[in-house]
Amino acid sequence: MDDKTATDELKPAADAPAQGKPGKLAHEISRRRTFAIIAHPDAGKTTLTEKLLLFGGAIQLAGQVKAKKDKRNTRSDWMAIERSRGISVVTSVMTFEYQDTVFNLLDTPGHEDFSDHTYRTLTAVDSAIMVIDAARGIESRTLKLFEICRLRDIPIITFINKLDREAQEPLELLDEIEKTLALDTAPMVWPIGKGRRFRGTYDLATPRIRYIDQDPAGQPVSGPDDPIIDTLMEPEEVGPWREEVSLVQDACGSFDLKAFREGTLTPVYFGSALRNFGVRDLLDALVSYAPPPRNQKAATRTVEAAEDRMTGIIFKIQANMDPNHRDRMAFMRVCSGRLTRGMKVKLVRTGKTMALSAPQFFFAQDRSLAEEAYAGDVVGVPNRGVLRIGDALTEGEDITFLGIPSFAPEILRRIHLNDAIRAKKLKDALREMAEEGVVQLFNPVDGSQPVVGVIGALQLDVLGDRLTEEYGLPIAFEAAPCDTVRWFSSDDAAALKKFLERYRSTIAQDLDGDYVYLAPSIYNLSSTQERHPEIKFANVKSVNVG
Repeated sequence: MDDKTATDELKPAADAPAQGKPGKLAHEISRRRTFAIIAHPDAGKTTLTEKLLLFGGAIQLAGQVKAKKDKRNTRSDWMAIERSRGISVVTSVMTFEYQDTVFNLLDTPGHEDFSDHTYRTLTAVDSAIMVIDAARGIESRTLKLFEICRLRDIPIITFINKLDREAQEPLELLDEIEKTLALDTAPMVWPIGKGRRFRGTYDLATPRIRYIDQDPAGQPVSGPDDPIIDTLMEPEEVGPWREEVSLVQDACGSFDLKAFREGTLTPVYFGSALRNFGVRDLLDALVSYAPPPRNQKAATRTVEAAEDRMTGIIFKIQANMDPNHRDRMAFMRVCSGRLTRGMKVKLVRTGKTMALSAPQFFFAQDRSLAEEAYAGDVVGVPNRGVLRIGDALTEGEDITFLGIPSFAPEILRRIHLNDAIRAKKLKDALREMAEEGVVQLFNPVDGSQPVVGVIGALQLDVLGDRLTEEYGLPIAFEAAPCDTVRWFSSDDAAALKKFLERYRSTIAQDLDGDYVYLAPSIYNLSSTQERHPEIKFANVKSVNVG
């Protein structure tokens, strides 16, 4: 990445933060694309991630480190539990370049037990690729992830994967997308055959045929009636295929950039990630259509990407990404301006100044120093317990970015440790993983054992695995004395104090010191709410950290 100084005279634009402005800063921001890949488990998300990196000639870490033949360097799933179970359980960040565009790819967990991780990740992206299994269509997890994207108006590119296997009819898949997601579709290519007879795709705009397992640039043709198409299908298939193409061109909407950027239309591509087919289409679509870094909402104003002063928000914390380092990394989305290595910034939550002496770019678990970064980039900031999820870093301004929410856990447990001598180490480990967002930690005010909470059962497996593998703490889970957790507050200080005194044995504090009510049952929670209307109970806590 370039080291030149950003222009001082640059002024931000309201709607096009990095376009139409002179100077290096505007140019660098305009060529950033920060996106996530969302999918139901087993739809091929991680395979597509790796093929995007390989296909784009993107096997370089921050422009320096070439990938080795060892696939470990290109894997986005790096934890032992991920490799053993074949799932993604943490967000992996990869920064790479393709066609003079800098990509920040965030590979999110697909399993619903990690929905809180995924939600936090989606606060840091400007667009998303939605992967759909051609045989299964839209599945429950896909729908939930799409709803999160819709809440944030995130533009979505759709990739219908596994066309080389048994699949639904393409028209049926388009119809399902439109009816289930209430999202207009604009097919950009059309498959030629499916399953064992999948031969490639026909580009509806060029026109051009791209053959599977051949040169991805494809072959120009005169149109759907070109005689070459007759050689790719059985005679009885050609007529229906041409009718489909005609129907798609007449009935489906043409691609509209404005509608796509507003999140109301999705361009649709077909392919096979496993066979590396259709991948370049997605990279080219991201370059051409995906928005550059968007403006970010703060409590008092909108932070525009092309502002010359740097701001950033911490959206993820991860420890022990590399056992050789035993470090903790805070992942920051640069929201505006230019970050340079060594610059001093203000941690607004504490008011203290810190130096960004070793910001880092990531390629899964590999890393390199980031000499500079721009709005849209995701960088790692080495963290020794100072930074928390939701923190804002600025060049002096007191900014409060709109909060990253914490959701009330659905599973609550206590942890049994056979070796009492190591209780302090367990306490420190739980605090560190609570800061990462792996679990939520609740410390009862009466001094009894802490309670840990997670969204799904698989998160408990991750917690147990990491305590054993990373901290050397074999543990067992025990039932907690509570069934439900709710944050509570009141505008009446006297009433709040009285409530705290009366229910001391069922009250705890979370990592931030906020009070929670540990309800023994849903019935108990309901009756407590009825008896104390002056107390506000909440199952979501917005972390508005400035």
